[in-house]
Amino acid sequence: MVAKDKHQSPIEPFKKAVAQTVRAIAGEHELEVVYSNDRPALLGSRVRLHEPPRKPTARDIAITRGQSDSFALKLAAHDATIHHLHQPEGQNARAVYEAVEAARCDSIGARRMDGVSANITAMLEDKYHRGNYHEIEDRSDAPLEDAVALMVRERLAGQTPPPSARRLVDLWRPWIEEKAGANLDRLGETIEDQRAFARSVRDLLVALEMGDELGADKDDDDSDDDQGDDSDGDQENQPGESDEAESQDQAEPQETEATGEEREAGETESVDASADDYEDDDAPSPEDGEEAPRNDLPFDNKPPLNDYKVFTTRFDEEIGAEELCDPNELERLRAFLDKQLAPLAGAVARLANRLQRRLMAQQNRAWLFDLEEGILDTSRLPRIIIDPTAPLSFKREKDTDFRDTVVTLVLDNSGSMRGRPITVAATCADILARTLERCGVKVEILGFTTRAWKGGQSRESWLAAGKPPMPGRLNDLRHIIYKAADAPWRRSRRNLGLMMREGLLKENIDGEALLWAHKRLLARTESRKILMMISDGAPVDDSTLSVNAGNYLEKHLRWVIEDIETRSPVELIAIGIGHDVTRYYKRAVTIVDAEELAGAMTEQLASLFAEQGAKQIRAAAKPKMTPRTLPRSQPVKPTAWKAGEATGIKRGTTPVRG
Repeated sequence: MVAKDKHQSPIEPFKKAVAQTVRAIAGEHELEVVYSNDRPALLGSRVRLHEPPRKPTARDIAITRGQSDSFALKLAAHDATIHHLHQPEGQNARAVYEAVEAARCDSIGARRMDGVSANITAMLEDKYHRGNYHEIEDRSDAPLEDAVALMVRERLAGQTPPPSARRLVDLWRPWIEEKAGANLDRLGETIEDQRAFARSVRDLLVALEMGDELGADKDDDDSDDDQGDDSDGDQENQPGESDEAESQDQAEPQETEATGEEREAGETESVDASADDYEDDDAPSPEDGEEAPRNDLPFDNKPPLNDYKVFTTRFDEEIGAEELCDPNELERLRAFLDKQLAPLAGAVARLANRLQRRLMAQQNRAWLFDLEEGILDTSRLPRIIIDPTAPLSFKREKDTDFRDTVVTLVLDNSGSMRGRPITVAATCADILARTLERCGVKVEILGFTTRAWKGGQSRESWLAAGKPPMPGRLNDLRHIIYKAADAPWRRSRRNLGLMMREGLLKENIDGEALLWAHKRLLARTESRKILMMISDGAPVDDSTLSVNAGNYLEKHLRWVIEDIETRSPVELIAIGIGHDVTRYYKRAVTIVDAEELAGAMTEQLASLFAEQGAKQIRAAAKPKMTPRTLPRSQPVKPTAWKAGEATGIKRGTTPVRG
């Protein structure tokens, strides 16, 4: 026993005490508490804390305690179901909503325990000091959600913002107090009731001019439905309505029988509101009791058959780059990236400027004339001199469709990209994002890899399950968000440095990464969506391929590409680095050296926008036809994604060719 104590780390008793404290506050005795060099996080019933130094200072101890106290309070005072019911839909409103809820949980503990209050203050001071928030000079660099959360904590727990965050709060305080000071004062009344507190936060968001991002309150909808059911029940028992209720009851069996017949006749048939548009006039009519014949359409709404499956998604991860690395390390990695690419940056910048000029040239200004309001049209002023009774004429600049575009760059973060390829890819993505942002085009930068080599926890689960045959994908995915489409480039710039981190690049499962990026694009509101995949090889995962067919991942990738290219409004392009991607993608280019990546990316994007500009010019040049000369409408075959969305053709009409 003495020998064991001799070799025990001096910090081990402290770690055990913190773990016991977390379990006690959270009220979960089976809670798992681990220490790691990764970012602290709460993952279900598992708390991950930062590994304290071997000889910690009082400040280090307070920070670790603050992290553990915050996670424990969230487990004790937070209900995920209630939180989800009131969650706003918009990204900005959701960020404020999340931050304020975290401040509520922290404040509950701070009001009851002075030690918890001091620990959380130390944690926040460390967080904002690492993020250099004390150096912020402009409100655009100060996150609104952090300012609101700190002011909420000030109201609820009586704790002033930590020194490193005071500048952040001071930049926003006048505006927040003016708009929502009264709402902040009322939050203290509902701190113990999460449901009422969430409703108060939604009122706060309305006061902060985020009402358009709230969406429906699911909790209110449920309560309204319940009330409606009760009211219907009450009305049934009211006098004077019994006869009507009886007649309705008598009619119900007939309606039920009719519904059953319809269900039998259309059991395998999808009902479409405009199905009449696709019927053949010469088709025989169905006899009574027989199933109606269906036409064979060349385009079916069902996706092509695919036997791809996943053994488990429990260990998959979709995570922001800033959550995988400390801010200080991100700054260091970003500086390393800039240093490595100093010679290349000039050439890439010149290509980006050329792309910007080409894009700007397509944004021709167009005007609408003879309007009743807008900018005064000085060219029409002579009419006033000729005829003083003539009204003034105004004009307004016409909105261009060019800016209503979003581009997603998906970067292969596999081990084969290590070295020069990933460095060049990071720089090209960085400069292109900056260039397209100047042109008004939103850009999202994503990366994909796996969390571990040789299968990780997914393979361990498969082994524990007795090695069932053909398990499907057998590795833990890691999908990284380097820059969200709505995030400005200046805030996401340092995230790209994460690609330089040793140990990040592992294996690549391209098919699921493409589906993930495509799903994010479909959720966007922009009318034009472009997806660019950058990879240096076919999908490879040793764990998956060792227990499945050798072409298992490649076959799934081909299925995903075909599905997107033939059935989706998203425009898909690909660039292969030393790898022929033209055998997978219809629109693709292969480069031999990573140095050619910048030119290939700019040319591919420029060609896409040039095609759009040419289409708009041709559309504007078409002669307009009067309704009397329009040809008879012909049915248009629908596709799986919204019919006509990709081509701009409305269902039920045929495009008029000029």
